[in-house]
Amino acid sequence: MPGNTKKRLVVGMSGASGAILGIELLQILRASSDYETHLVISRGAEETILEETDYKVAEVMELADKVYDIKNIGASLASGTFRTEGMIVVPCSMKTAAGMACGYSDNLLLRAADVTIKERRKLVLVTRESPLSAIHLRNMLTLAELGAFIMPPVVAYYNKPVSIADINRHIIGKILEKFGIEVHGFSRWGEG
Repeated sequence: MPGNTKKRLVVGMSGASGAILGIELLQILRASSDYETHLVISRGAEETILEETDYKVAEVMELADKVYDIKNIGASLASGTFRTEGMIVVPCSMKTAAGMACGYSDNLLLRAADVTIKERRKLVLVTRESPLSAIHLRNMLTLAELGAFIMPPVVAYYNKPVSIADINRHIIGKILEKFGIEVHGFSRWGEG
């Protein structure tokens, strides 16, 4: 876009538990003057948002600069010529991870991830499942070998979290750190 100096970041939300992480990540990015977010939400994520949070799907969509229909495989995100800094899928279900690992791009979220991989842009996957099967682990290994950052939302105890908000902030801080984005309240080991 001529005249636009904001960096584009694609955010995908799939149907795994942990919708609040995607919502809070979008809130933090919304406050940034340096980034614009391009959001794709799966049908499973819509259900999870309603089940796990007090947000309506429309409220989550309003946090993004641009929202895409997951069925619109011809959207700008489906092309490598659409410049982005990369993509975050938060949360990332095992179904979505499997689609990415196999190059099965039957919706816009998977196609945007496929483009991110082929263009060798940063891809951060906040994978959610426990316990993990050998199939899950193989798919995540395949994605890691392709350059994706696999970042399950693991609790850090060294910063002595006292609330879920503290835990979420730390996880989001680690995610956004991959793009050089500082998050207020993110505690690093040995600092603070």
